[in-house]
Amino acid sequence: MKITRRSALGGLIAAAAVRPSFAAPEQITYLFPAPSFLPAFIPFHLALKRGYYAKNNVAVKFETGRGGADVAKQVGVGNADIGGGVGETSMIVRPNGLPVRAVAQLGSHPLFQLATRKESNIKSLKDLKGKKLGVIGYQDTSYYALLAVLAANGLKRDDLQVQAVGPAGVTQLMIAKSLDGIMAVPEWADTIESAGVALDYYPIEHIFPAMAQAILTSDTLIKTRPAAVGGFAKSVMQALRDCMADPAAAAKDYVAAVPQHAGKEAVMERILRRYVTQVYATTPASALGTFDPARLKKVQSFYVANNIIQSAVPVEDLYTNQFVQ
Repeated sequence: MKITRRSALGGLIAAAAVRPSFAAPEQITYLFPAPSFLPAFIPFHLALKRGYYAKNNVAVKFETGRGGADVAKQVGVGNADIGGGVGETSMIVRPNGLPVRAVAQLGSHPLFQLATRKESNIKSLKDLKGKKLGVIGYQDTSYYALLAVLAANGLKRDDLQVQAVGPAGVTQLMIAKSLDGIMAVPEWADTIESAGVALDYYPIEHIFPAMAQAILTSDTLIKTRPAAVGGFAKSVMQALRDCMADPAAAAKDYVAAVPQHAGKEAVMERILRRYVTQVYATTPASALGTFDPARLKKVQSFYVANNIIQSAVPVEDLYTNQFVQ
């Protein structure tokens, strides 16, 4: 069979027509609310280690902010594309004109719980009066959650000493007996107990429906770059499911990706299992990552009623489930 120049050219054109086109990865900046090596951020590192960002066509640059409220501010003004806070962070900053909303939630239970030193003899939350409590910072959402817990128990901020001590100080000062309690994420509680300090826990969900970690972005990015937002959220949620399905394997890969934890696979697995049971667990499983507008409305109403935030915004402006359903 004689192949003419025209038929050869036609074959090349046909091949080009069926060959898949590969768009350049979406470049995004993600802002952590605290040091990136903290185990709270295992799913984000695991998604990178297992190539999920690349599979979803996003290339991520990680940076660190100064608490969830500050992260939301940076996202709102365009200094970062996406950032981390908790489910209620958007209601804290949005009344100030920052067009930020949550697009995915890492579990259905609060990220924080109140942990107190057993020897501080705190038998109920009303016993916090006059005590010293630590939070990361006054711009971190753990502080706002603490204010809500205090208000629910008839206490004001001035009824006790609330100190902003940074992510290292919350554990160091508890171990040194300089604080009576902290708003604790699972790894901080694990560190303190591993140092021989006995703790009492006050899960705050039955007092105040605080929420888990959340991925935040701006209305502008959702509108102009939905593929970037969706690719990032999908990657992290896949990593979260991996953590729930096999904490041991996830911890091993996390340690391989984060040099600060070299040789601590067992510790990271223990912490991750706390996250799986205390924070990530979701019923039904299909709801993982989504937001419940009724819960958001209840939290926002409580914040407004207790003067933690000055005004409410429409609940539908606080979140979207479009990237996780």
